[in-house]
Amino acid sequence: MFPLHFNATRASVGLAVALVFAAVASTASAQSAKSERYVPAIWVDPDGCEHWVMDDGWEGYMTPHVTRDGIPVCRRINACMVVASDQLFAVDKHFINAANRARLENFFRTAGASAYSIYGHTDSDASDAYNIGLSQRRANAVAQIAKSVGARISSIRGFGERQPVASNGTSHGKSLNRRVEIACIR
Repeated sequence: MFPLHFNATRASVGLAVALVFAAVASTASAQSAKSERYVPAIWVDPDGCEHWVMDDGWEGYMTPHVTRDGIPVCRRINACMVVASDQLFAVDKHFINAANRARLENFFRTAGASAYSIYGHTDSDASDAYNIGLSQRRANAVAQIAKSVGARISSIRGFGERQPVASNGTSHGKSLNRRVEIACIR
């Protein structure tokens, strides 16, 4: 009688294991994440290094040029144009008039860079959050003009009042801080 009981227990264990595997498989298929379409990206950092990222999370540098230590040699970046915001925009606005639009279009057609980074800045007259938004809108306005003539834009950032070049304690210093910087990536 004992061997029969042993076989019955063995069959019960086998059935239990089969049920557990079926439950796990069913739960895994029910909980599987819906896949999203991922588009690999390429971008140029403010330091001039061109990066790539793939859908599996791997990142790397695009340049084949490295130093003897294996450090990537990135592109040269320089501020090729700094425009006072007072010249481009009305107070508290981000729209560019026709004359300044033509000036910027000409600049982007003739500058000869492979890409551009555009940075907006403000003075400290409003709140930090407001200034970030205004400087971002202004940088976006300049970037739209660049794109309209076929220029490649690497990055667009609004820094607000966070990177002053002069004191915000005087009207002259504030006017220097209200600016749009265009960095040329060669």
